[in-house]
Order: sequence, then C-alpha cells, then structure tokens
Amino acid sequence: MRKIGIVGAGAVGAACAMALGLRRSADEVILVNRTPAKSIGIATDMTYGAAMGDVTAIRSGNIADLTGCSAILLTAGINEKTGGATDRSDKEGRLKLLTANAKIYRELVPAMVAAAPNAVIIVVTDPPDPLTDVARAVAGHERVFGTGTFLDSLRFQTHLARHFGVAPTAVDALVLGEHGTTSVFLWSSARIAGNPVETLLDRPAETKEQIERDVRQANITIIEGIGASQYGIGIVSARIVEAVLRDEKAVLPVSSPQKAFGGSSLSLPSVIGAAGVERVLMPQMNEKEEAALRASAQHIADASARLKQ
Repeated sequence: MRKIGIVGAGAVGAACAMALGLRRSADEVILVNRTPAKSIGIATDMTYGAAMGDVTAIRSGNIADLTGCSAILLTAGINEKTGGATDRSDKEGRLKLLTANAKIYRELVPAMVAAAPNAVIIVVTDPPDPLTDVARAVAGHERVFGTGTFLDSLRFQTHLARHFGVAPTAVDALVLGEHGTTSVFLWSSARIAGNPVETLLDRPAETKEQIERDVRQANITIIEGIGASQYGIGIVSARIVEAVLRDEKAVLPVSSPQKAFGGSSLSLPSVIGAAGVERVLMPQMNEKEEAALRASAQHIADASARLKQ
C-alpha cells in the first residue's frame, strides 16, 4: 500500500492531492487540515470524480491517520498573497513568510513524526529552503527535503522552449540555489540538442534578462490572475513523491543542507530515493554562477539567522 499524507489543505495542498490522484502516484492520499471541514470537502469532491475508474483514494483525516505513510507533503502555512509577498521589487520575496510559517512547522512536525516516524517529509510551503532546515531540526532525522528549484527549472526550460520553438522536454537547463529572488540560472550548461543555449541566442543579454525576470516573477503573475500559485507546484510535488515511492534515483533540483555552501538548505541536483535525498551531484558552473550561488546561500542563511533573534 503506497500511502501518502498531505498536511495543509489550502490551494497548494488541494493541487497536490489532485495531481497525486490523476497521476496515480499512490494508492491512498490522506489530506489533513486544521479545519477538518475543508479537507473533508476537498476529499469528498475528488472522490466523486474518482468513481469513474481505478484511481488513487483520497481521504480526509487527522494527524494520527498519517500512520503508515511513506512520504508526507507539508503544505501548511500562509501563502504569498496572504503574507504580502507579491511585491515585484521586494528582494525578500517569499522569505517574508518565514517567521509565521516556521512557527506553524514547529507545531506540526513533531506530531507528524510521532504518527509516521519513518516517513520522508517533503517541504512544499514557502519559503521551502529555510523551512527545510526548520523541519529537519524539529523532526530529528534527515529524511527531510524541500521542493526547492524544481519548479523554477521547469519554468526556465519552458521559457527557453518558447523562445526557440521547441518542446520543453528538449531543453536541459537548471535553476539552483534559493526558490526565490536570488535563484541562480545555469546559462553556461543549458543545452538544446547538445548545443549550448548561449551560442544560440541572437540577443543574449536582453533575452537572458527577460527570461530570468519572467521565471522569477511567474508566481506573482499567477497570483495576480488566480490568487495562488498552485497547479505547477502540485504536479511537481507529485513527481517528487513518485521518485521517493519508487526508489527511482531520479536526479532533481531539490533543497537540502549543503555543507559546501555554508550548511543551509538550497537546491542542487540531487539523487532522490526511498530515504529522500541520497546524494548531491555538483554541476559544472562558471565563476559568475558559483559566486551567485554562494550569495544565494548567504541570503538564505541570513533569513534563517533572523529566526533566532
């Protein structure tokens, strides 16, 4: 029985449940929310659609019902719109949500670990990088990592694909570091059919600036339209769960502690298996990109340090 928990039934939690169900990522999904009526409503609604075929069972429950889960998606907390993190000129970005969401994590994670001590915990809530460190400290084990820049990397690939008129799956490109304003785009290693993207750009500086801006502000554009950035991260979260459940050894840019960059959690290409992040594969970077990654790590560390003041 492949059982998955989702703690937090807001827009992102609901999107995660829908993605897990449609992708048949697991046999059973337990949806937990501080207001049970909400998780009951979401689970009931999805169940009626699931009656058409043999799909994932989505049920509402409480923390105790997480017993037996192989992985738990932690989506609880205030979102960007509620937390006032939608100013395009604000360099803090999602980090504005850290204090409030860290408090919520410190309350929830011990109960989650008590119910499902062997589960891998996947941090989805913004900002996922410092919250991964909070969750790891409270959980007392290392089977904790964040969704990190997986979605950012997909956005990067999508915008490059549009620019060159190819399918996103034909683009090999990564965004690393913080899932936030200091994310690092690895232009030097971006490829299409083995060709360096930088050699294919007709107006490199202008195109790079536009694509980076579109990717970094994609969440705000989405929020301005529908109130929450939810569907992309829901699909990404389901894909990460699959890598854990199947012990795939898939290499994904997710967030975990990086000693080489000061110890704070940030995203690097990581081998994902049944126990979470098994190891990190350091990509090739030029000097500018490595400096940017170190600056991104410091930005995260500074935010985490403010939690202790």
